[in-house]
Amino acid sequence: MTKNFILGSALLLLIAGFGLNSSAQGSQGTAKETAEIATAANKFLATLDDAQRGRVIFDFKDESQRKRWSNLPTGIFKRAGLRVGDLTKPQREAVLALLAAALSPQGYEKILQIMEGDEMLKKNDSGGRVKFGHDEYYLSLVGQPSTSEPWMIQFGGHHLALNITLVGEQSTLTPSHTGAQPAIYELEGKIVRPLGRETDKAFALIGALDEGQRKQAVLGFQMHDLVLGPGRDGQMIQPEGIKGSDLTEKQRAMLLDLAGEWTGIMHEAIAKAKMEELKQHIVETWFAWSGPTEKGSAAYFRIQGPTVIIEYAPQRMGEDATKHLHTIYRDPTNDYGAKWRKQ
Repeated sequence: MTKNFILGSALLLLIAGFGLNSSAQGSQGTAKETAEIATAANKFLATLDDAQRGRVIFDFKDESQRKRWSNLPTGIFKRAGLRVGDLTKPQREAVLALLAAALSPQGYEKILQIMEGDEMLKKNDSGGRVKFGHDEYYLSLVGQPSTSEPWMIQFGGHHLALNITLVGEQSTLTPSHTGAQPAIYELEGKIVRPLGRETDKAFALIGALDEGQRKQAVLGFQMHDLVLGPGRDGQMIQPEGIKGSDLTEKQRAMLLDLAGEWTGIMHEAIAKAKMEELKQHIVETWFAWSGPTEKGSAAYFRIQGPTVIIEYAPQRMGEDATKHLHTIYRDPTNDYGAKWRKQ
């Protein structure tokens, strides 16, 4: 039991409304939160021996490690860093504390739910080379934790890849992948939908468009997966769909609220700053849809603006596609904190 990364109790507390992320609540500014994140990272490092530290910390200039992430499970994709299942209980608790410091309560909850869903897959594991579950997530730090110098937190596994770049009071979550399989499950009597808010808000937005707007938004072809998923750094998509300038004020607000499901994964101050940035560019932001528009259907959508690309893609792999979801969140101007690293 001590080797398992038990998240169920923490997740149930969050579902019940008793958030564990006290450090991310009541934000008083990014300087304070940056210090809290660095402190949490250093507390985690203090739990490690020298060999573990050597495996978890990478040079910030290491381009290969910065881009070493995927949504694929262990056995298909090899990650570097420390495997959660190899850590002691205090070390695993320190990992959670670091994530809680870096993320919003809602973002932290989402990550726990994604990981708990992977534990559900483990129950049907055939024992082959592909591994699922809490233990199969990895943490690495690219650069030394700092309140002024650039560094990164990388945490991920199957259906999850968080790339958090911090430079002083600035930070970004792009590029990052969130997914869910199963997309809905039951945990001790509670229904859990890791990407439920994203799904519901997207169908509400497409449903709010009039016939003419919907003709613009809905693509004339079927999308089956992410275009700019893992391994697609630096690539671009031609904007498609309906432009923000052709939406009503209420519809623009709905589009921003939908995008907030990704920007809001980060702690409050950073999420707020990113949302203000998206508001400034809302008339230049596009919304594209592929597939049925009836709620509950398997449909792809994309949000694309000057500083954001979000994709949501149900996976059609011989099952109900609504039960297996992939999403990507990028900033074409600032993936991996590119703007700040040049200064």
